[in-house]
Formats: sequence, C-alpha cells, structure tokens
Amino acid sequence: MSQPFTALLDDLTGGNRTVVDAVLPQVYDELRDLARRKLHGERPNHTLNTTALVHEAYEKLVQQDRMTWKNRAHFMGVAALSMRRILINYAHKRNAQKRGGGAPVATFEDGMAPRDVQAEELIDLDDALKRLEQLNERQAKVVTYRFFGGLMQKEIAEVLDVSVPTVRHDWRLARAWLSREMRPSSGPDAQKDAPK
Repeated sequence: MSQPFTALLDDLTGGNRTVVDAVLPQVYDELRDLARRKLHGERPNHTLNTTALVHEAYEKLVQQDRMTWKNRAHFMGVAALSMRRILINYAHKRNAQKRGGGAPVATFEDGMAPRDVQAEELIDLDDALKRLEQLNERQAKVVTYRFFGGLMQKEIAEVLDVSVPTVRHDWRLARAWLSREMRPSSGPDAQKDAPK
C-alpha cells in the first residue's frame, strides 16, 4: 500500500531522501498538466518541453533541504514558484537569442480563457510581479500560485493560511494593479500605489 502524500512529505522534510522517488508518481500528472498548460502553443522543436519542465521543477523541489512541506497544496504552490523561475529563465534566454519568431512561450489560464504569452510579455509580467512583491507580497504570491501553479482559490488559501474571501479579494486587486502596471504607457520607473 502506498504511503499517504502528507506522510511522504513529512519524511522528505525529515531528510529521508529515499522517499523522493515515491513523491513524484503522486504529483506527476498534476505537474505535467500544469507544465502542458504553460507550454501550450510553443513551437514543437523548442528546447523546453512539458517533460523537461516537470522534471526540472521536481528536481528543484526535492533538493530543498530546508523546506518544511505542509501538504499537497503547499508542494504545488512551491512547484508554481519553481516553474515561474524556470519559464522566466527560459524566456530571458529565448529573448536574448532573438530567434523566437513571435511564437508564444507559454499559455496561462487565470480562470478564464487560455492566453498565449510571448517571451517579452512573460518577462514584463515577472518584472511587474517583482514590483508587486515589494508592495504586497501576499498578492504577488496569489497571482504566482494562480498563473504559474494553476492552484484554485481554496488551495491558495490553504498554502497562504488565509481565508478564501481574502484570496479572492487579493486576486481581484492584484489583477487590476498588474493590468495598470503592464500597460504600454507605463514605464518601468512608474511606481503605483500598493493595492489595498
């Protein structure tokens, strides 16, 4: 009988490296679906594919010796952060090579219609999220978990240890702030007030 996921995470937190191989099968399908959504629309021969993104993110997750895993939602939230970093690094490399040909780097689903994102847009989003982190770290995390992790509001609330209405409120305010911040007319030095 397989060990419950939270028990595996407890073992992983406790330094038991033998459970690493047991954790992946329990989250692989979710990570793969998440990676597939993020890479949808990417040219077929690109260097970062769904499997590579899942494995790179997973390797980064299980190598974190100081992480105290709370539950599955927490694990998936950290996976979202890991995939964000990997995708941003990929977008920077791709943008530097100037060979993208305008093909989307990722597709984001924010609870509405999927939307393809170009390398430059992904970099702009990451820059805006970094500014938002300085103003309201929790709202930046809500956006990251939703955009990059595909977590639902209930899961985000669990990861952040807040109520679902708080997540809903943060999501709405952060999206409005990001929308204003990422308009072409706003320059990188334009500082907006923190969303309340």
